[in-house]
Parts: sequence; structure tokens; C-alpha cells
Amino acid sequence: MTPPCPAHIETVSVHAGREADASAAALSPPLHLSTTFVREADGSFPHGYTYSRAGNPNRAALETCLAALEAGCDAMAFSSGTAAAMTVFQALNPGDHVICSRDVYHGVLRLLREVLMPWQLKVSFVDASKTDEVHRAVTPATRLIWVETPSNPLLKLTDLAAIAEIGRDAKALSVCDNTFATPVLQRPFEHGIDFSMHSTTKYLGGHSDVLGGAIVARKHNALAERIRFLQSTGGAVPAPFDCWLLLRGAATLPLRVRAQSANALTIAHHLAAHKAVEEVFYPGLESHPGHALATRQMRGYGAVLSFTLRGGEAAAMQTAARVQLFVRATSLGGVESLIEHRASMEGPESHTPRNLLRLSVGVEHTDDLIADLDQALSG
Repeated sequence: MTPPCPAHIETVSVHAGREADASAAALSPPLHLSTTFVREADGSFPHGYTYSRAGNPNRAALETCLAALEAGCDAMAFSSGTAAAMTVFQALNPGDHVICSRDVYHGVLRLLREVLMPWQLKVSFVDASKTDEVHRAVTPATRLIWVETPSNPLLKLTDLAAIAEIGRDAKALSVCDNTFATPVLQRPFEHGIDFSMHSTTKYLGGHSDVLGGAIVARKHNALAERIRFLQSTGGAVPAPFDCWLLLRGAATLPLRVRAQSANALTIAHHLAAHKAVEEVFYPGLESHPGHALATRQMRGYGAVLSFTLRGGEAAAMQTAARVQLFVRATSLGGVESLIEHRASMEGPESHTPRNLLRLSVGVEHTDDLIADLDQALSG
């Protein structure tokens, strides 16, 4: 009897990729640490695995779950989000043209500027929140449009349906970095986007204890096949235990993301009314220029927000130094709340305002988080 196809992400997150272990009837999936797999006498591999770089049962289970969460046809897991992004760009050819959001994770910008552009990949950086800029950047050589929405760290919104249409008209494929929103709050494939990218280190893992990345394909195409080939050939794959941890983390993804997003909305409203705060960047605020688009395109506003301080960089650094509950650390998506002076993390080429702090809001009680921010800002 074929089990019913679950319609809700809460059910998918718990069951996708988790087949009962036939050898011991264990509910939790076993950890397969073997680097190689036994061949039959006729030379075949009846279980489908040859060598762990090419495939592993734990990675296959994780990829099944990731594809189901995004309602895609296939997923490729990598050792980090940066490795996932790198593989997408490497799947293109020298001379191909990429359009990339200017406000994206700085590691993607660094990859493009310092590695791929010297390799002769052509790149145009645009404000992807302005659809006309993306349209004007298209050339006959455009093969890929890369966007991140909400963006890092200014929480800009990009119209995914418009990006997908531009890509189709240009015969180019589109990628959305869906790390901030997760499949719980945003479904890029519903808007026609071709690939969804994740730093699984963040919300999918959810506990700040595992590094990973993923590319999910909406449908089979030549670029997806090339990414899969490079995954196996290049070998930037997650270890079996990393896959095991990520699969475990995915089970609580909807619960965590919704709780964290509710906390972030409350904190954003509080900071917006604080006399020490200059501006809050969070799409859940009606004052945010992308609020209407976020309301239409997302199922919630996410758990990351940024804000600038009236006292400049000194005030930002002082506030970060004074927190007692928020943790001063980079990254995001874990159950604990983090605070970061983003410009100093990004380095001398950063365009992030020097008086900006980014918050990754966790699952703690909002009263405690707000009290901590208030005492830090009082300085």
C-alpha cells in the first residue's frame, strides 16, 4: 500500500527521508560511516552505493527530505552553503553571464569577484529589489540570475515571480537563496524559480552544530545534472553524521521557524519605537518598502532583522559589547539569539552601514530578549 502524500510541511519535515531501518526496525535512522560498499560477484552494486563521495545512505535520506520540503524533484547536499553556491557557478562555462543581487551573503560576492570572475565568468551586480535593473542587465550571454530574498543583511525583498519571468524570457535559469526564509515561509518554486539554495548550517540544522549546504532543483534540466556531476566529482559533500544531524534538525524546522519569526516581529516593533534606534530593517514592519511584497510572497517574515543606531559605529559596537543574553557571534538560524556587527565581519569591502547590527532571533522568551536589548541600548 502506497502511503499518502503529505500536504503539509509539518508532516513532510518529520517523515521525508526517514524510512524505518529494515535490519533492526529502528525508528531513528542508523549512521552509515562506511566509505566504500561491497560489490556482488557479477560486479554490480545492488544497493546503489559504490563510494561515499558519490553517495551515502545518510546523504540520500537528507536529499530526499530537502527535495520534499521545497517540493522539488531533486536535491544535492554539500559540505557548506558556500560549496553549494560555488558548484552552481562552476557548472557554468567561462564567458557565461550571471546577474547577481548586490545585497547578498558576502561569501557569494567574494566567490564571484575573487574566484569566478578571474576564471572568466561574466557577472553583473544589481539591486534585485528593482526588477528593471535586473531586466536591463540581461545580455545574450546571460545564463543565470542569482537572488537572495530577504537579503543579507539589509532584508531587501525581491519579486520572485518577476525574476523567474525575466529568466524565462532570457532563456536563463534562476536561483533563489532561500536560507533566511526557509521552505516554511517561502516556496520559490511556486513562483517559477528554477533552483533553491540553502546554507543548511542555519535553520535546517537549527542548533549551531553542523555545517552544510544544498541546492534543490524544481525540475530536471542540464544544469541540475551538471551540479550533481560536480558534487560527486569535486567531492565537497557532507559527512554522514552531518547529514544525520541535518535530517534530525529538519524535523522541528516548522516549529522553530514560526516561533523565531513571531519573536522577531515583536522585537522589530519594539526597536522601531526605541529612541536610540535610527532604522529597523525587517519586512514584517509596515514601514518596510518590501512589506507588501513579503506579505504576498511569504508565509511569515522570518527571524533575522537588522537595525542602525543613532550614535554611529561606536554606539553599535558598544551595544553589542553590553548584551548579556544575546550571543556575539556570526551565523544565524540556531535556537539561541545572536547579535553581530556585520560590517566588521564582512571586511574592508563591505557596503553594510557601520552603525548596523544584525540579530538572529532565537526561541527564548521575547520579554527576556527585549530586556537584554534595552539594557544594552541604555549605554
